[in-house]
Amino acid sequence: MAKAKVINYRDRVENVEIAWVPMKDGRKLAARLLLPKDGKDRPVPCIFEYIPYRRRDGTRIRDDETHYWFAAHGYGVARVDISGSGDSDGLIEDEYHKREQDDGLEIIDWLASQDWCTGSVGMIGISWGGFNGLQVAARRPPALKAVVSIASTVDRYNDDVHYMGGCLMNDTLDWGDYFVTCGSLPPDPEIVGWDRWKEMWKYRLDNLDCYPMLWMEHQRRDAFWKHGSVCEDYSKIEIPVLNVSGWVDGYTAAVFRSVENMPGAKGIAGPWGHKYPHVGVPGPAIGFLQEVDRWFGRWLKGKKTGVENDPPLRLFLQDGEKPKPHFDERQGHWIGLPQWPSPNIKVDTIHLGDGTLEAKKSRAKPRAICSSMSTGFNSGEWCAYALGKIAPELAIDQREDDVQSMCFDGPVLKKPLAVVGRTKVNLRVSSDKRQAQVAARLNAIHPDGTVERITYGLLNLSHRDSHEFVKPLKPGEFYEVTVELNEIAQTVPAGCRLRLAISTNYWPIVWPSPELTTITVDPSRSSIALPVLKSEKGLPKVKFAPVEKATLAPVTVKDPGAETRHLILDVESQRVNFTIKRDDGTYVIEDIGTEVSLTKLKNYAVSRDGREQPHSLVATTVHYRRGDWDARTETDVSLTSDKTHFHMESHVRTFVNGEPFVSRDFKRSFKREGL
Repeated sequence: MAKAKVINYRDRVENVEIAWVPMKDGRKLAARLLLPKDGKDRPVPCIFEYIPYRRRDGTRIRDDETHYWFAAHGYGVARVDISGSGDSDGLIEDEYHKREQDDGLEIIDWLASQDWCTGSVGMIGISWGGFNGLQVAARRPPALKAVVSIASTVDRYNDDVHYMGGCLMNDTLDWGDYFVTCGSLPPDPEIVGWDRWKEMWKYRLDNLDCYPMLWMEHQRRDAFWKHGSVCEDYSKIEIPVLNVSGWVDGYTAAVFRSVENMPGAKGIAGPWGHKYPHVGVPGPAIGFLQEVDRWFGRWLKGKKTGVENDPPLRLFLQDGEKPKPHFDERQGHWIGLPQWPSPNIKVDTIHLGDGTLEAKKSRAKPRAICSSMSTGFNSGEWCAYALGKIAPELAIDQREDDVQSMCFDGPVLKKPLAVVGRTKVNLRVSSDKRQAQVAARLNAIHPDGTVERITYGLLNLSHRDSHEFVKPLKPGEFYEVTVELNEIAQTVPAGCRLRLAISTNYWPIVWPSPELTTITVDPSRSSIALPVLKSEKGLPKVKFAPVEKATLAPVTVKDPGAETRHLILDVESQRVNFTIKRDDGTYVIEDIGTEVSLTKLKNYAVSRDGREQPHSLVATTVHYRRGDWDARTETDVSLTSDKTHFHMESHVRTFVNGEPFVSRDFKRSFKREGL
């Protein structure tokens, strides 16, 4: 693993700790600006990042290693807290609310008009900031010239934290609790004033909503989800987009959808989790800041950087390896694809046989499977945050889950097989219940018997025709369905065998069906459409610059924190509890003197035999201290269900100097709509 070049740019950059961006309705949004020290004498383009995660004491450490670098290379950088977050006036209303987009348009106009700015603006961001970069681009503000979107989605329903293949994801609870936390955090009295900060905080808390409850009102792909889903009309985005993600991130599909549907878009997918690629884990990391400079240098500065000549897709073709809970670095190499879909990739049809994978159609008889509700515990995180060795987030040996699955094994591979793109599993399937789900995993069986998950996909069978118009199943009737697996670029080594594993549950990634289900698969009319890279001959070479970044914000670590993950089975009740305790430790941001600590608890409980209904709980505590300022927020969100309804509770507790400040409680039930 190559060592990153870390450069101290602080003497070349002006740090404007607080700049107030005025909104037409009287609100002021808090921004931090990093500017080249000669910016007023020589105006520069602006790079704009717009998220709710507290620019002053939330993302500051991460921001410093990127934003100082950009500022030192001839850009002004604006990091703005969305309304109701950090030190900004107003309220957080929900994810990607129209008002958030409207504010973004005003911010861009304001940035473009500053005397240090040339009038050209580019948006950058990971996750939330990647989402709203695409959404704001679709609104076509004149000053916005280009976007770099990392770990984002183009489809908020089917390719986000909430639903996958029409199945409810537990991550909607995980993220939902943290989003409630974001909406319940205090402003900094040093910025907004000691006479005002409690009033602002109380206003936020009094008007706080339980956002996961808003999302549970929309279990189908309705107008709620279509808002902010740029796939509704790709043509609205007329500026260049660079879309980036990693293979163990939850947001890889948008890289391919962007290149396929947005003229001039480019995509990069590496081995990483939910991280910027210059700090990408698993490695290898790349010189991503230089890539951003090439992108914005061309589209914001008009420099001839050659980005037009880059392959539309640059993919890290990773080697197949025995699974581990974490990797420091994956083996493999980069490939470039001159277009997408690519003529270099041929779709091989593999037929299902009697527990086998065959080159030709078989006459195998139908097979049935009823997986325990705990099947899937070896799946790892839906979205790995690449926390390194402290967090075993990745899928591990699949043999235990395969025992609870219907498996079809292929012959031993005589030569390596490069799977590149989206695998589709076409099934003729029936169910004994009106609602059922299918989890399909493409695995590699290594010579010693270890089973590696290559990729996977999910389908709620009542969503077989549409995520908007749900149709219950007729028990016993066969249906032709397609389960789409997540995109991947991975070589399966010679000596391995391919396996397709099919289960009726995939806990804790997705919420189970209302009751145990048995599905029957007709292998004689089922197959796999496997995208295979036939040859690398003639493909463009791909090379990235070595990793560079600016020095981090100065931090004193008082407690490094840790993470534990425990799986406990109660043999008598068959109850399985999966508990994750994450402690980010306690640290002091020396620039501002603020001490920050964050802890998170996640507990997922399910009964193997379905006797007891599943239960999930996520709880978060955030604590700020500095001098006389001591503010703490504790939140939790829990979900359970019965055959007809979901039941959700949430609690918010806040404290000033250890004394209770404001509390909020939420409790609602929701009718299951095909889930």
